[in-house]
Amino acid sequence: MKFNEDKILKELGDYIKSTYGEHYSTGKGGFQVLDLLKTLRIGKDFCHANAIKYLCRYGKKGGHNRADLLKAAHYVILLLNYDKEMK
Repeated sequence: MKFNEDKILKELGDYIKSTYGEHYSTGKGGFQVLDLLKTLRIGKDFCHANAIKYLCRYGKKGGHNRADLLKAAHYVILLLNYDKEMK
């Protein structure tokens, strides 16, 4: 691909997989904070706000921090999931 989208998507997938051990949860495969927010019907707004937060932070905290872009992209993927569930 011209703009390395395939490599970037793999990097993003690897990043997302690595985060699952870091989430606050009740154990392996357990209930996460995002599950609670979804139950309260504020999960979509939470993901939207966090995507914006990380995009705004990019270039400010620690320079052009690639991790901020990966985090923003992860929240956009979660939003895509919410969008699919709503249809």
